[in-house]
Amino acid sequence: MLKGKTALVTGSTSGIGLGIAQALAQQGANIVLNGFGDIEGPKAAVAAHGVQVAYHGADMGKPAEIEDMLRAAAQQFGRVDILVNNAGIQHVSRIENFPTERWDAIIAINLSSAFHATRLALPAMQAANWGRIINVASVHGLVASAEKSAYVAAKHAVVGLTKVTALENATTGITCNAICPGWVLTPLVQKQVDARAASAKVSIEEAKRQLLSEKEPSMQFTTPEELGALAVFFCSAAGNNIRGVAWNMDGGWVAQ
Repeated sequence: MLKGKTALVTGSTSGIGLGIAQALAQQGANIVLNGFGDIEGPKAAVAAHGVQVAYHGADMGKPAEIEDMLRAAAQQFGRVDILVNNAGIQHVSRIENFPTERWDAIIAINLSSAFHATRLALPAMQAANWGRIINVASVHGLVASAEKSAYVAAKHAVVGLTKVTALENATTGITCNAICPGWVLTPLVQKQVDARAASAKVSIEEAKRQLLSEKEPSMQFTTPEELGALAVFFCSAAGNNIRGVAWNMDGGWVAQ
């Protein structure tokens, strides 16, 4: 379905980003990966789908590096047809104790990076009159949790950016939508599970159960593969007139 298209997925060397990159590759899209940690493993996993794979190690908190990444993607593949703004970090603390440098970093990586990548990708999409921008927000783009002020603020803002991007391109072949996952068992969330198990002196499975029971009525984690399938749907012909939505895949979290 996406053969000949190129998808840039930020924060895609693990977790949600890698799941989305693999789903798009399964549909034939060439992939530009971005992120830290192991690089060769994710590249090989995506390349196994028979597509071309590139990697750029841009620090998503630095606009100049984001610009270099978009330029490199265009040089190799012509343009970015599908932009998935997924990169994100987290810090948990009450507002009065929240380190200002952590606030600034979360806003830069979770919010400003999506703006910079979008503004740089849009001109080529507009020239081609086709594009898909998918912002990975969070259930925290729709509701709040205590001690996550920067993350919640950034993700709410990403939902707002999604709506504006959709409206500004509403008469074109470019759509912009947000995916709002609940709990996904990524390496980041696994750390929270491990910490809970250690502090409460319970098993890993019990820590998972406690975590889910507080927020997610389905009592199951959303998977990166499920989120990837939703991204593919947004890129399909069925997504042509889905514009500016914040689509929560959260096991009923926001329905409560």
